[in-house]
Amino acid sequence: MGDAAVATPARKRKRVPGGPVNGGTAGGVPGDDEVTEAILVASRAMVAVAVRSLADHPEVTLTQYRTLVVLSCGGARRLADLAEDLRVSPSTATRMCDRLVRKGLISRTRDELDRREVNLVVTPAGRKIVTDVIERRRLEVGELLRAIPLGTRRQLVSCLRLLASAAGESPELHWDQGWS
Repeated sequence: MGDAAVATPARKRKRVPGGPVNGGTAGGVPGDDEVTEAILVASRAMVAVAVRSLADHPEVTLTQYRTLVVLSCGGARRLADLAEDLRVSPSTATRMCDRLVRKGLISRTRDELDRREVNLVVTPAGRKIVTDVIERRRLEVGELLRAIPLGTRRQLVSCLRLLASAAGESPELHWDQGWS
């Protein structure tokens, strides 16, 4: 992901003086446009955190890291399933996995029941990268939290969990406990 993608300014919205962004309601409930804009701005900040958290692992791109996380979260899987989870074409997933295999971060193993099936598995080196990046990300997010008033954190947690659930993400604590 290039710097241009991270630094692209958000689309300008017409604001009504003293009122919500387009689509707001008279009752003070933000409309879809205002919520979308807030999510886009917050996600831009989080993408910057994600990119910085990979600084100690320049051998892995953000997309490759996402692949390691998906494999770490869900365990071994077939290439077609991985491609679907990543929302990329099988050929794109194949090229990315080839690179990760060459780097020793994932491996290909034959399915024990159907030897024709090949499963992709994250290696200990791949897991270490995921663990390192998560730890660095936790530290940086901790710094961000210092600017958020304590009284608003419960609401923030609830909203972020709703957003993650809507996106189909599972909390880290659900997938990292199985690691040895």
